[in-house]
Amino acid sequence: MLKIYNTITRKKEVFIPIEENTVGIYSCGITPYKESHLGHAMQGIVFDIISRYLEYKGYDVTYIRNYTDIDDKIIEIAKEKGIHPLEHAKSIMKQADDDFKKLRIKPADIEPKVSEHIPEIIKIIEILVKKS
Repeated sequence: MLKIYNTITRKKEVFIPIEENTVGIYSCGITPYKESHLGHAMQGIVFDIISRYLEYKGYDVTYIRNYTDIDDKIIEIAKEKGIHPLEHAKSIMKQADDDFKKLRIKPADIEPKVSEHIPEIIKIIEILVKKS
């Protein structure tokens, strides 16, 4: 029996998926402004272990890890290098992917990039502003 910590109830609870035998995992991946570091590796390793364990237990797992490829740090470093911020982010994401491969971290099933979802993000922010 798998127990996980529920941050809402502040207790360990038995894990029960919303949909039987199916688990969706979403994690914030890296912000690719400079080369990979231990924090990137830790993020990759932790969620790799969780998804592999759930697969081992028989769950159909879909793992999504995003890339925050728009950020002030990315823009600043790209400006210093004289390149487009997304070009800089793309090169760092490639390095991170290579590092994950070396650590034998499985790629996520889906790897969305913030830059590809700006309209949706704006809509969500507008909803949150209206609710506040």
